[in-house]
Formats: sequence, structure tokens, C-alpha cells
Amino acid sequence: MSTKNETKGADNQRQAPAGERVADWADGRLGIYSLAKANMRKIFPDHWSFMLGEICLYSFIIIILTGVYLTLFFHPSMNEVVYHGSYVPMQGVRVSEAYASTMEISFDVRGGLLIRQMHHWAALIFVAAMMVHMMRVFFTGAYRKPREINWLFGFLLLVLGMFTGFTGYSLPDDLLSGTGVRFTQGAILSVPVVGTYISMFLFGGEFPGHDFVARFYSIHILLLPGIMLGLLVAHLILVFYHKHTQYAGPGRTEKNVVGMPLLPVYMAKAGGFFFLVFGVISVVAAVATLNPIWSIGPYRTDQVSTGAQPDWYMGFAEGLIRVMPGWEINAWGHTLALGVMVPLLIFPLVLGAIALYPFIESWVTGDKREHHILDRPRNTPTRTGFGVAWLTAYFIMLIGGGNDIVATHFSMSINTITWFVRIFFFVGPVLAFIATKRICLGLQRRDRDKVLHGRESGIIKRLPHGEFIEVHEPLSQGQLHTLTSHEQYVPLEAGPTVDENGVERKVNPVHKVKVKLSKGFYGEGNQIPKPTVEEYKEISSGHGHH
Repeated sequence: MSTKNETKGADNQRQAPAGERVADWADGRLGIYSLAKANMRKIFPDHWSFMLGEICLYSFIIIILTGVYLTLFFHPSMNEVVYHGSYVPMQGVRVSEAYASTMEISFDVRGGLLIRQMHHWAALIFVAAMMVHMMRVFFTGAYRKPREINWLFGFLLLVLGMFTGFTGYSLPDDLLSGTGVRFTQGAILSVPVVGTYISMFLFGGEFPGHDFVARFYSIHILLLPGIMLGLLVAHLILVFYHKHTQYAGPGRTEKNVVGMPLLPVYMAKAGGFFFLVFGVISVVAAVATLNPIWSIGPYRTDQVSTGAQPDWYMGFAEGLIRVMPGWEINAWGHTLALGVMVPLLIFPLVLGAIALYPFIESWVTGDKREHHILDRPRNTPTRTGFGVAWLTAYFIMLIGGGNDIVATHFSMSINTITWFVRIFFFVGPVLAFIATKRICLGLQRRDRDKVLHGRESGIIKRLPHGEFIEVHEPLSQGQLHTLTSHEQYVPLEAGPTVDENGVERKVNPVHKVKVKLSKGFYGEGNQIPKPTVEEYKEISSGHGHH
């Protein structure tokens, strides 16, 4: 009898479903079950601004998918051929194989033009979403400890995305992209001592050479995407490890996360949002043409495309060079083209300023604590002012990068536009910083008044003695918490100038600078004091004017 039971048990074990057996086999070797059990119920907060990072991720996935399809048909070669494709106006014209294969993708490959347009549009949206996502992180202080490294990862992704886009739109070898490559080669040549060597290495000889498309192709599909993929994985791992930041609100502290579990709620929403992003990019690619190389024609060194403009994210660098005076210095038999070299120095400095800001702020405040609750931008006027000033400088240079287009479309003098950009590149950020700071302080005053007096209801009442007053609705406890939970830093003090013996005390010059910066960030006039509990009780008890 026992033998029969043992036989039945063995049969039941052998008859386990195939899927279960595969899952057991994989879990025994990869530990998937224990990993999923520990992390798949991880909580993520829910706020619309967090979708900006998802747009970056989804557009990058679309770039990879469409890019793989395009590589099957693109020929990264500058060998000359005679075009005999479907586009009749170009038949019989000598073009490079890169240009001819791009024309073939556009007119002869099924779905090729749509995929090519999706690839280009996804790249534009990817960089734009990264820019907006990083601004959200910057203005809310999400880069603070322990996320400084993740901020640098995001910054590197933005910079690499810009250069990946540049190498990508240079591949078709059309007149527009060729003009941009020529512009880049001129900038490289302006670098003292090593500029000519870099140019020869990159282009394989005198411009345009015969190798730059093949070399840009390798950089575009292998080197830069590989680095970006590694940074992206590291970025997501750190987001998962550090837990997601969240906005202040009832029940939210530095030690918890209020939101939805990763499975099934968050993943379901994320999956739907991916298809929404995919659909929007598909529709935009179908109705809005980008880079019609059949209208522009192949690149020739003796021609320049009229109104040639780079993609928007390279407009800042273009503007710096366009508006810079053509200064030169001749020394020791060498010519330094300052008109190009100076912008090449300013460009990384402007980008680097925003990359290093988290470390500068941490040094100024001396704050070494972990932060998981986000700031409202109005409560940090100096930081918000710096961010708006940086964006102002960026967008002013975008105008400089398209000064010819602005001049023709608005019937203005290109010299007037150029001088405007030259002046306001320095003046504009200062004005933007001052205006932003005043707006933030005004919003802080309004929040303070709202906490003490309540929300304006718009209802006017007449008192028995004839006075007209507006009825204020008291805020809920949750609203009061949101408006008063932010921290207000106290600026550093230099300390006494003499010690207890009356001897003048030596102060470290670095500490002096730190104290001055701290007062500039958090001193008088940089933040409105939060209402105290006593003030609130006095108002709410009816002793104050309401």
C-alpha cells in the first residue's frame, strides 16, 4: 500500500505544469523569485512631474528600436555612386552611398520613411525630455544627498544625447548635415596645437575626407549608445536603491514613501504610458517632416544650405560662435581664432556650472543629511533664480544660433539681433535672477498670509456696524502641513574677530567666502519667515484680523 502511495506522489511531481518547472529551474539558478518578492512591491509616489523621466526612458527605447531597423538598410560609406532610385528629380546625380541608402530608406523600403522620421523625432523628444526632467530635479532639490552621483549620471546622459544626436543627423551626408559637419571641423581646427591632429584623425585626411561617415556611424550606433545604456541602467538602479523622492504632504516623511506598489499598479500605468508616448511620436513623425534630404540635396564642399540650422539642442553652441566677434591673436607664428576658441571654452563652462551646482550648494549649506522630501521652488529663491538665469542664457543663445531665421521671419536686421544676443547673454540672466527671486519671495508671502488668514473665498459680507469684509476659508491640516513643512536654513556666521584674550583671530579665507555665499543664499531678504504656531493660534482664535 505504501509503495502505491509513493508511486502516486512521484507521478504527481512528474506531472507538474511545464511553466512551473521552467520557473523552478530559472529560480534555482538566478534567484528570480526571491529578488522579485523583495522588490516588486516597492512603493513609488504618484505625481505628474515624475512622468518626465519616463518620457526620457520610453523615447530612448523607441530610438533603439527604430535605429536597429535603420541599420539594416543604411550604408555608411562615402564612395560615390550614381543615384537611380525612385525619386525622379535626383536620378543621374552623383551622390555618396550614405546619401543613396538614406534615399532608398525614405522611398523604397517599406515603412522606411516613417521609421526614419520616428527615429529623428524620438531623438529630439529624448533630449528635450531630459532637459525638462533635469530642471524638475534641479528646481525641487532632488539632487541632494544621496543623489548627487545620480545627478551626474543624468547630466552625462544629456551631454551624450546631444552628441549622439549630432553624429546621427550627420550620417545622411546631405547638404544640411554636411554644412554642420563643416562647422564642427572649423571649431575643431581652432583648438591650439592639437586641433589639426584631431581633425585629421576624425575625418581621415583633409575635410571632408572619405571616412567621416563610417567613423560617425560607429560612434553613433556603438560607442555613445553603449555608454548611455550603461549610464541609464546605473541611473535606474540608483533610483530604485535610494527610493524615489516625493513632495511634502500629510504622512510623508524623510523615512517613508507614500504611493503605489510597483506591481501591479505602477507597471500597468507605466506600460500604458509607454504606448501613449509611442503613439504620439508615431503621429508626429507621420504628419511633420524632418530633414527632407531629397529637397536639400547631397553635400558638396562648394555649396552651403541656405538657412542651415542644427537641431535645437546644438543651437546654444551655434549661437555662441555666431555672435562672438571674429577676434584673432597672432603669436609666435601661430594664429589663435578667438572667435571660435572662446565659445568652445564657454560651452562646457555653462554646462559644467549646472552639473556641479549640487556640490556647491552642499558645501555652502554644510548640510550632509539625506533628503527624500522635495522642495517647492518658491521656498528656495536663490536656487530657483540660478536655474532660471541658466535657462535664460541658454534660450538667448538659441536666438543667436538662428539669427538669420529670426531676421528673415520678423524683417529685422541680423546685426541688431546679433548685438542684442551679445548684450543680453550677460544682462539677461542677471535680470532673470532678480525677477525670479522677487517672484518667489512674493509667493512665499502669499503662502504665509494663506496659512494665517485662510483662503480667499470671494464672498463679501457686511458686518452689523457697516464694514465690508471678505470671508476667508480656513485651510485643512494637510494644506497647512504642505505650506509650512519646508526647512529654512540659517546662514553661517564668521564668528568673533578676536579670541577670548583680545588677540585678532585669523579666519580662513575659504571660510570667509563660504560665509558670504551662505548669506547670499539664505541671509536676510532671501527667505520669508514661516508663520509660528503662536501667530497661527492668535489669528485662528479670533484675536487677529480675519
